[in-house]
Amino acid sequence: MLLGRVVGRLWAARQASGLSGRKLLLIRPEGFRGETPRLVVAVDGLNAGPGDRVIVAHGSRARDLTVGETVPDKDVVIAIVDDHAIDERLAGR
Repeated sequence: MLLGRVVGRLWAARQASGLSGRKLLLIRPEGFRGETPRLVVAVDGLNAGPGDRVIVAHGSRARDLTVGETVPDKDVVIAIVDDHAIDERLAGR
């Protein structure tokens, strides 16, 4: 899983049949110091939008339990985060 922020949305005129009607989001992972993380494309099952902090799960099990096994993507938004706290004493480990 990763914590990230929704930075955009993708549209595609042609797509795999399992993506029909699904919203695809661009997620910028958080927590990387000193490097620019790659964007992740995730299927949205929760109606997240730009600026939302989300948790993205990766894998067929997470996909099957949330958006269904016919969806041809293994990155799925599984939570919209309201808040979080980091214990700086432990974060540097």
